[in-house]
Amino acid sequence: MNYSKLSSATIQGIEAMKIDVEVDFDNRSVFNDIDVVGLGDTAVKESRKRVKSAILNSGFSLPHGKFVVNLAPGDVRKEGSMLDLPIALCILASTGIVKVNEDTLAVGELSLSGEVKRVSGILPVLLSLSEHFNGMVIIPKDNEEEAKCVKGLHVYAVRTLRECVEFLRGDISLKNIEYSGIRAIDPIQNIDFSDVRNHEMVKRAVEIAVAGFHNILMIGNPGSGKTMIAKRIPTIFPPMTEEEIIETSKVYSAAGYPGIIRNRPFRSPHHTASTVSIIGGGTSPKPGEISLAHNGVLFLDELPEFKRDVLEALRQPLEEHRVTVSRAKFTVTYPARFMLVGAMNPCPCGNLGDEKQPCVCSPRDILRYKKKISGPLLDRIDVVVNVPKLSFEEMMKKAEGEKSSRIRGRVIKARNIQRKRFKETDISFNSQMTHKMLRKYVQLDAESEEFLKRYVDRYGLSGRRIDKILKLSRTIADLENSEKIELKHLAEALQYRFRED
Repeated sequence: MNYSKLSSATIQGIEAMKIDVEVDFDNRSVFNDIDVVGLGDTAVKESRKRVKSAILNSGFSLPHGKFVVNLAPGDVRKEGSMLDLPIALCILASTGIVKVNEDTLAVGELSLSGEVKRVSGILPVLLSLSEHFNGMVIIPKDNEEEAKCVKGLHVYAVRTLRECVEFLRGDISLKNIEYSGIRAIDPIQNIDFSDVRNHEMVKRAVEIAVAGFHNILMIGNPGSGKTMIAKRIPTIFPPMTEEEIIETSKVYSAAGYPGIIRNRPFRSPHHTASTVSIIGGGTSPKPGEISLAHNGVLFLDELPEFKRDVLEALRQPLEEHRVTVSRAKFTVTYPARFMLVGAMNPCPCGNLGDEKQPCVCSPRDILRYKKKISGPLLDRIDVVVNVPKLSFEEMMKKAEGEKSSRIRGRVIKARNIQRKRFKETDISFNSQMTHKMLRKYVQLDAESEEFLKRYVDRYGLSGRRIDKILKLSRTIADLENSEKIELKHLAEALQYRFRED
């Protein structure tokens, strides 16, 4: 009997776990067989067929006998095809073709021809290994870009199983992948806020929302420009930091998206999307849309048309900025710090308030339509703004609006103020302030406090709504570089309250 062992990894959520791949070869069997044990999913179990063909088509021979492949620890579920390469190397090592040990870690999928193909989750694997692994790491050539973003590892990329074996035997040399740094991309692309003519109040509301990372809901007739404005929101975000790029790229890597995410995500799922596709999870857990929007924007157009359970499932992630998916056999946590941008019509037909198109909805229909968005969800939306439909003359107006670069400059200044304010805390934005923090960072003068009291008495605002108004006032003051919150800041914040009357 011949025994071999090397290291590999598996993905759980967006985190990686190091595992051991062991092979025991029994040459007393007259059959040529590969048996895989160790709680693998379907892709892992099917690897024995891919591995066998890849070895033979790479020019190596398999002697008659039984190969038992063990993936340890045996009580941890292994998923995906990234274990093909380490299994093949261990099998070849058990027959004396190549030498491997626990200081060699390999991940990669094998084609039947022996090509090493790209796999999902390489970035989480390398980031996890960079903390404690000092050995050699072998990855597919197509995952090389992700490896360049991780420091402190000896990583080598291979194209084929044959090349990998020759490298391990010392027949050829490969260059260690070096860290090349992480740079964000300028958020300005082929769209710009200058394309949005008029709508000055809406653009002001969006600027405030981005500056303080507040959630926003736009209400307007079809064709009023809600979607156009929403798509331009990422262009006024500050460039991503290195930490944000790594965090976001980890999520995308685990979800199967290649490369490094260097720009703010903008996710816009259809209103027919299921709860699993939005929140994440499934039989083989994957990040949902709210996690793919991490550090960016989640745009829900036609918000009331989303299923009720989908909207209600958003409540906890909006508060905690993460989502935990629990099933019978696993529990995974995905990050979900996103800015929610919603858009809806004022009524089911969309024509309420339109001077040209009459509304055909009954008051009961309108009320039922608005009630599709529950009070608890509305409590998590700080800014609500009406988007009026423009006239022909306003749409044809030649003067362009303010460019995204200028708006972004003001947003960056306001965020720098917040970063300095909260440097001793675990939050970064005004929208994340707790009730206790509001007492410290939001001071109203006597006139402003009396004004707010009259407003609360008139409209019967809840404590949570009052906190939202104070957070919004703080952001508006930051945009004007004002340490004190003045009456004008409070009055502007009150404009963005959702009126159910």
